[in-house]
Amino acid sequence: MNLELLESFGQNYPEEADGTLDCISMALTCTFNRWGTLLAVGCNDGRIVIWDFLTRGIAKIISAHIHPVCSLCWSRDGHKLVSASTDNIVSLWDVLTGDCDQRFRFPSPILKVQYHPRDLNKVLVCPMKSAPVLLTLADSKHVVLPVDDDSDLNVVAAFDRRGEYIYTGNAKGKILVLKTDNQELVASFRVTTGTSNTTAIKSIEFARKGSCFLINTADRIIRVYDGREILTCGRDGEPEPMQKLQDLVNRTPWKRCCFSGDGEYIVAGSARQHALYIWEKSIGNLVKILHGTRGELLLDVAWHPVRPIIASISSGVVSIWAQNQVENWSAFAPDFKELDENVEYEERESEFDIEDEDKSEPEQTGADAAEDEEVDVTSVDPIVAFCSSDEELEDFKALLYLPIAPEVEDPEENPFGPPPDSTPEDGSTHAGGGEKKQRQPSAEGAPPRKKARTTTIELQGVPSDEVHPLLGVKGDSKSKKKAAGRPKGSKGKERDSPFKSKFLKGDRGLAMEARGAGAKGKAHAQTGQLGPGNLVAAPFKQHEVQGLD
Repeated sequence: MNLELLESFGQNYPEEADGTLDCISMALTCTFNRWGTLLAVGCNDGRIVIWDFLTRGIAKIISAHIHPVCSLCWSRDGHKLVSASTDNIVSLWDVLTGDCDQRFRFPSPILKVQYHPRDLNKVLVCPMKSAPVLLTLADSKHVVLPVDDDSDLNVVAAFDRRGEYIYTGNAKGKILVLKTDNQELVASFRVTTGTSNTTAIKSIEFARKGSCFLINTADRIIRVYDGREILTCGRDGEPEPMQKLQDLVNRTPWKRCCFSGDGEYIVAGSARQHALYIWEKSIGNLVKILHGTRGELLLDVAWHPVRPIIASISSGVVSIWAQNQVENWSAFAPDFKELDENVEYEERESEFDIEDEDKSEPEQTGADAAEDEEVDVTSVDPIVAFCSSDEELEDFKALLYLPIAPEVEDPEENPFGPPPDSTPEDGSTHAGGGEKKQRQPSAEGAPPRKKARTTTIELQGVPSDEVHPLLGVKGDSKSKKKAAGRPKGSKGKERDSPFKSKFLKGDRGLAMEARGAGAKGKAHAQTGQLGPGNLVAAPFKQHEVQGLD
C-alpha cells in the first residue's frame, strides 16, 4: 500500500536489528519470493518453513526432505518452490498444497538450485565437483553445461536477471557466458588479482534491477561488473570491474553476498562472524556494518526485494535487520505541534461554534468544477515496484500470500518417508496408518497425495562419495556441524528437540527400525498397554543404549 512512498530522501538500507524468526528447527538457508511477502526457510531437519513476512508468522510448513535443506529458490509466480538437500535430491514443490511435483536424484551433493527468472520449466542445478546442469521439468530431461577446463569442475553458475544467459565461474577465475537456449558461448573473461594470478570464483549474484552483477572470489574481494559490457567484450575479453569491495582492515572472507532490491546497495556476510557489511554500489563506500551476536557464524543472507530489510541466518535462527522507525505525529496533521512540556491552551472565540460567523466566503472558482469530477475507484493501477522494466502489468496469477492452514497435530510427520504399500498389516502399525490417512486429505476432502515422480540424473565422471560442505569435517563452525548432525537418521533430532512428546510419533526412522526388528511387539509385551507413548518408549530406550555404544 505504501510502496510508492519508499523512494524517500533518506538512506535505503537497514540500521539495526528488528527481531528474529524462530523456526523451532535450525535454519540453514532462506530466500524471499519476488514480492517479499513470503520468506522460505530451509531447516536442518528437512522441513521448509514459509513465513508470512508482513505478519511475521508461520504460514506453512512443508516436510520436504529427510536430510538438511541446503538451497531454495522461488518460481517467478510464487506458486512453486525448488529445494535441494544434502542427500543429493532436488525436489519441486507446490507451495499452496505442499505436494512434491517432481524429484531429481543426483550422484553428488548439490551446492545451489535456481529457478529460471522467466521460464517456469527450467531449473539450474550446481552439483559439487561437476559441471552445472540445466533441468527441463516438463520432460525431466537435463543438459550438462559446457565448462572451460574439464579438469576443473568446481563450477558455480547463475541465470542473469531475465534468464537469457547463464554465467558460470570455475576455480581458476574463468567466467563463461552461455546462451540459455542452446548453451552457446557468447562471452568469457578471467578474473585476475593485481598480478596475472587468478582467483577462484565462489559465487555469482545478479541485481533485480539494472544489468549489474557481482562476483565473490577467494581473494576476499567482491567485484561488480556491468553485464552489458561483458557481452560487448565478447570472448576472452578484459572488462574492468565497476567496483572492488573489500575489508582492507580485517581482510574478511565473504560467506554470502547479494544486492538490495533496487540494486543500489550490496550486502556481504562475513565468513568469520555474524557481521553484515553494506556498500553503496555507485560510489563503492562502506555505509554500514551490522553486528550480530558475538561468537556466532553466518550461514545465509537475503535482502528484501522491495524494502530496506535484510534477513540473515546464524546459529539456526533467522535475524531481521531493518530501519529505525521514528514516530512523527505531525505527519498526520499539518498544524499539529509536538510539545516538550505542557502549555496552557487559549481557546479561539469561534472555535467550537457550529458555524463560523466570521468566516469569509471562498470564491467559487474551481471548487465547483472539482466537485463535478468523477473519481475512478474501481480500476487498480499496477504497483511499479512489483513490475519489471519490460512489463506494464502485474502478474495477477501470482501467489502473494498463503491462506492460514489449521495447525496439524504432528507437523514433523514426513509424508514422503516410507511408501504406504510397504507398511505391515499388524495391529500396532494399523492405528498409526489410520491416523496418517486422516491427515493426508485436505480440508475440502481432496484425494490423498500422489507420489512424486523421481528421476535419476546420470553424470559422467562425477565422484559419488563426495560429502556436502554442510556435513563435511572441513566445516569452519561448530554450528554447522551441529546443524548438519541433527537429522542424520533423525536420531539426533530426538535428543535436541524441545518438543519430545511430538517427535516420538513423527520419527519414521525409529518406526521402521521397530517394525523390522519386532521391537514394538516386545514393547507391547513389556508394558501391556497400547498407548502411543508406550509404543515408542522401548525402541527409544534401545536407541539410547545404541547411541552410547
